[in-house]
Amino acid sequence: MIKMTNIPSKSYGILQQETISSPIDEAVEQVKNLGYTVLDSGFKEDELNIFSNEFNQTREQYLLLYGESYLKEIGEFDMIRAPLTFGSEAWLKLALNKNLHSLLQKLIVGKYILHQQNGLVNPPGSTYVQFAWHRDLPYQHFTSSTPLAVNALFCVDDFTEINGATHILPASHKSITFPSAAYIKKNSLQIEAKAGSFIVLDCMLFHSGGLNKSIRDRRAVNHVYSIPYFKQQINIPSNMSNTNLTEEQRELLGFNCMEPSSLTQYFKKREK
Repeated sequence: MIKMTNIPSKSYGILQQETISSPIDEAVEQVKNLGYTVLDSGFKEDELNIFSNEFNQTREQYLLLYGESYLKEIGEFDMIRAPLTFGSEAWLKLALNKNLHSLLQKLIVGKYILHQQNGLVNPPGSTYVQFAWHRDLPYQHFTSSTPLAVNALFCVDDFTEINGATHILPASHKSITFPSAAYIKKNSLQIEAKAGSFIVLDCMLFHSGGLNKSIRDRRAVNHVYSIPYFKQQINIPSNMSNTNLTEEQRELLGFNCMEPSSLTQYFKKREK
């Protein structure tokens, strides 16, 4: 890449220009135009240590529950599906991060819900499920004027070129088709980010995990937030208690957007 120097500051013939007043606005502008940004979560070091330990403990519990051999057989060994349903407050705290939601509220028009939360492990020296180009709304080929879903990948560890940081195709959320191999080779970028950061993508941006050339796992927690018209990957409300949740949290987790199972249930929902 060419390092930009002496960037022009003057312009002419321009009648409209975006204005920003905060780092969040700057991040919003970048996601809208390029499809990605890196956002500081604001979590302190002790909180990051808690997330790191919780990730390992939940994964151990997950492997014991479902079995390593079975998960490997079905291609799920390097994942922790819906970890917030395992009961730890750390996973819920991660999904409710204030800095992230300040950004999401400016990206997704109207209400949105947590579509999925998945722990990801990028093992050293081997391929894995996410080591392939994809959108986080897979099998879809369309564009929209505003994001319908946003991917927020929380970095439990530093993301570096060595340990397989995420590859992206900038602005590909504006393209209907997947680009050619030559285009990918020339235009893809790899995003390095510190532990505690969110790598935020428009879900229609083509991206891929990288090859981990280090000697340690590279861990992350992926979140997808979407408009309520998309069903959740796993039904979160059916797998966790709502006893201690605020109304705002219930709405974010999809408790108020569950499909009515009957006409009677639908009518009761209308009454409210």
